[in-house]
Amino acid sequence: MIKESGEQIRAALVASGIGLPPRRITVNLAPADLSKEGSHYDLPIALSIMAAIGALPQDALDGYLALGELGLDGRLAHIGGVRPAAIAARARERGLICAAASGAEAAWVANKLDVAADSLLALLNHLTGYQLAVRPLPAKYLPMASLLDLDEVRGQQVTRRALEVAAAGATICSWSARPGRANPCWRLGCFPFCRFSNPRELLDVSMIQSIAGELVGGAISDRRPFRAPHHSVSMAALVNSGLKVRSGEVSLAHNGVLFLDELPEFAPGVLDSLRQPLETCVSHSRAAQS
Repeated sequence: MIKESGEQIRAALVASGIGLPPRRITVNLAPADLSKEGSHYDLPIALSIMAAIGALPQDALDGYLALGELGLDGRLAHIGGVRPAAIAARARERGLICAAASGAEAAWVANKLDVAADSLLALLNHLTGYQLAVRPLPAKYLPMASLLDLDEVRGQQVTRRALEVAAAGATICSWSARPGRANPCWRLGCFPFCRFSNPRELLDVSMIQSIAGELVGGAISDRRPFRAPHHSVSMAALVNSGLKVRSGEVSLAHNGVLFLDELPEFAPGVLDSLRQPLETCVSHSRAAQS
């Protein structure tokens, strides 16, 4: 994907009114032994070229980290993983340059040097001082009024008590009954009423959701995640045993609830894959990354 971005970056620079010299441009992505993929390299490569050809002052990018996807017209698109990148930038006392659509996600880290622009031209105007971009603001919590609550269940006091104890203790709960008996209570969602009381847990969950691209508009919620995959889910989708390291349903349910309805209908291999997560954590290693 990095190789194909060359023409895309060139088109974005030309669309932004930046003339390129009529010669070959070589970009060195170091270190070479680190596997690189994704479109988030588009923006830093474009900014480096702009600084190299004199479109930007050499010191304009000092103190910044940048990531973002470029369109053919020079617009910046939202990508996943902005929250962890913003945290890494703050740890290094640097500002973060990203797309305007990712600004709300990065603003939760409260870095004074963050820059969020909707296009490469707007970013160029900001870095050269012609027209400063508006500082991004953190998005508010997503409205959760549509979530149901155990208070809406009438009867089944023993079941409700067991579910509340399991939720409070962050433990495993298995419920079985004759067909049609347990489903009304289960399908109400059971645990989404639980809120985060530990900011560290909320931060961990938001970083996982950011990498998976599940933060809508950069807004985070104080509700614990609730994942309910269908019983036909594959092992790769549940715990991520595919070729690439991605967040599966188990990871997306971190610090929340993984709800497996119709448990006997799940494939035996899928259920066996849950043994390690129940004991420790999910860890995947591939030839290029882990």
